Amino acid sequence: MLVQAIMTSPPITVPASCSVAEAAKRMLDNKISGLPVVDANGALVGIVSEGDFLRRSELNTERKRSWLLEWLTSSGKIADEYVRAHGRRVEEVMTVPVSAIAPTASIADAVSLMERQDVKRLPVVADGRLVGIVARSDLLRALSQALPAAAVSAGDAQIQAAIDAELARQSWSRNGFIHCRVANGVAELSGTIFDERERLAAKVAGVTSIKDQLVWVDPYYGVAIPPPETEARLG
Repeated sequence: MLVQAIMTSPPITVPASCSVAEAAKRMLDNKISGLPVVDANGALVGIVSEGDFLRRSELNTERKRSWLLEWLTSSGKIADEYVRAHGRRVEEVMTVPVSAIAPTASIADAVSLMERQDVKRLPVVADGRLVGIVARSDLLRALSQALPAAAVSAGDAQIQAAIDAELARQSWSRNGFIHCRVANGVAELSGTIFDERERLAAKVAGVTSIKDQLVWVDPYYGVAIPPPETEARLG
């Protein structure tokens, strides 16, 4: 799936000359936490988000340091923080430069970039112009649409084949110690695990009704702990 399939378009934007008060109001009115900033030609020049409004003089949340840290901090950094705390226009508080992504990029690429840059949204740019924005909420919406398709009922043989294939793909289960048998729509997991976290992973891999018969063996002490004898329905 590509970014252009899930992005919000056209995005809600603000010009760099917009006031901080108007930008904050626009975010509140539209229930969004960030706004791309564009110039007169629609080119992306920055982004402003809730995070840019955390340290404000009006809220008495300006950053305060001890005299020692103040002395160790560069005057340029202190001046920049002053502008962000007192600035009245978006251009004075917005974040630049901005990480952006193309509409033809994959969703996987977008998620990787979000994680790498530690951001909640990515402007989508094509031919130098802002054409959309992809945010975590867009990913959540795409997930909610995809989950029903993954939960469609199937026959025992299909469920068995899907679980076996999934277990064979994962590094924590391809050692062959986890086994699965499907009967009447219930996947019975048996075998041995060496880390309790593998139990939940195996259940998730099933995505169906699960009967847990996995035995946990502590790799340090060699102690075997019997299965919890619980049955859960996932989906």
